[in-house]
Amino acid sequence: MTHKYCFEALDKTLRDICSSVNPKNEELPFGGKIVVLGGDFRQTLPVIPKGTREEIVMSAINSSYLWDYVQVKHLTINMRLMHQSNMLDREEVERFARWILQIGEGTIGKESDRDIEVEIPPDLLIHSNGDNYKAIVDSTYPDLHNNLSNFDYLEERAILAPTLEIVEGINNYILSTLPGEEVKYFSYDSICPTAASSSGDDDIYPQEYLNSISISGLPNHVLSLKIGVPIMLLRNIDQSAGLCNGTRWVITKLGKRILEAKVLTGPSRGNKILIPRMNLCPTDTTLHIKLQRKQFPILVCFAMTINKSQGQTLAHVGLYLEKSVFTHGQLYVAVSRVKSRNGLKILLGGGEGCNTTTNVVYKEVFQNV
Repeated sequence: MTHKYCFEALDKTLRDICSSVNPKNEELPFGGKIVVLGGDFRQTLPVIPKGTREEIVMSAINSSYLWDYVQVKHLTINMRLMHQSNMLDREEVERFARWILQIGEGTIGKESDRDIEVEIPPDLLIHSNGDNYKAIVDSTYPDLHNNLSNFDYLEERAILAPTLEIVEGINNYILSTLPGEEVKYFSYDSICPTAASSSGDDDIYPQEYLNSISISGLPNHVLSLKIGVPIMLLRNIDQSAGLCNGTRWVITKLGKRILEAKVLTGPSRGNKILIPRMNLCPTDTTLHIKLQRKQFPILVCFAMTINKSQGQTLAHVGLYLEKSVFTHGQLYVAVSRVKSRNGLKILLGGGEGCNTTTNVVYKEVFQNV
């Protein structure tokens, strides 16, 4: 979800522009223009690094002065879930859709210390014999080695986890089991020129320190790849062609200075694209320096973070909850990515016999929706 300040900045900009045509437009929201917003307050709220619950809730658009001008229209049909032909299947879909909404609104489970303990139905659980990575991979990617060239197979499934650390562990595990030569690509890290020119930080911080930095939305210093692995784009390359942040591709060639990949999702599906290295400067981080990393703007995406999965529609989701979700909307986002109940499987921490997990819902965000 976008921070309310972005909407307020757009409002002020449009008022300023439109008032040059008619001075009265300065008093109208968005300069008198009709703006259509789409979103779901059950999903994750704006990311506030080290922010409190109150700060996160107050960052949402319904805490802005603009909300007084909004007319809310509620959608009632879950378009992701497949429409079944017979009555029994339709009833099952409706029950699953209600369960997803109850997860999102925090109306199911036992509340304790502002969080909620939710019992996961037995048919959704993955049982592990101690090797959790193997269990989640075998469930989500059955017969993976024989399906690496099957784009439909790769497009319709993913493993989701709450944190980047867990996601990287799963991706590295899968990569190590695949045939073929593994190629490592190393980034060049420095301080952004605009920052370095005023502070001289590039003489203070050694390359080893810059290389060790790992944050969300930025590829690591060492990027390990094999032909046939799915990857996710981390930057917008060509929005008109649908090559946007979050698009998934499959590696087809590994060059020294450029990669070739085939688009897995979106309007450009099936097209081959050349991926160059790019200078990447992360924003909205808690880093005390302005890092610039020259690297391919991609991540291996057999597994992805729950936050990154927003907007995805998948036939098969393996939800890895060795550690519970930690912020509003994550569990709801994860369980609502699938097209059917049969496509969702969940692996919980806590050992054999554990069937509950923590759900985090900031119910106060729904008060004026």
